[in-house]
Amino acid sequence: MDVLKYILFMWMFSSVSLLAQEDVYSAFAKSYQLETDGRYAEAASELEALKQNTYAVNLRLGWLYYQGGQYTVSLNYYARAINQKPTSVEARLGYVLPAAKLKAWTNVGAQYDAILKLDPNNYKANYYRGLMFYNMGNYKTASLYFDKMCNLYPFDYDVVILSAWNSYYLKDMSKSRALFDQALLIQPNSASAKEGRGLTR
Repeated sequence: MDVLKYILFMWMFSSVSLLAQEDVYSAFAKSYQLETDGRYAEAASELEALKQNTYAVNLRLGWLYYQGGQYTVSLNYYARAINQKPTSVEARLGYVLPAAKLKAWTNVGAQYDAILKLDPNNYKANYYRGLMFYNMGNYKTASLYFDKMCNLYPFDYDVVILSAWNSYYLKDMSKSRALFDQALLIQPNSASAKEGRGLTR
């Protein structure tokens, strides 16, 4: 009898678990549809109603609140996702979106640095970390990121043109000219590359 009770209990438990999992699938499906319709608050509510503190839910809520312009709330959910999976690059890339909107540049830089420890060749982290130093006028430090990017993506216009201007501000005219020439191979009508080429003659 005890064995029968145990089997019955396990069957009931597994049935409840399966129903709960179906609710999760349904909530995610509804949230995607509502997001497509631009109804971000409603999409978030679908997931909030699950009352689940999981990586998937927190990551998704971080994105939906970011899309809805609630940047501080978005940050909190992305931070939860990072705490749950510290080696997640996607959660950190998500975090920088609302952080940038809030102009929390120290936090943005810290997340890019953390990403580069996990994934040294990450395109976005290298590019935007370099861009941050470029915008601060710290061209020497920016070049560390841009040089790496030019080796990894030598025919990527955004990488090449930014590195060209960075080299120009470092007064490395030979390198800058070569990069402006490269940029013109990628985008022959680039006004920025033509301007830079003229300045480095």
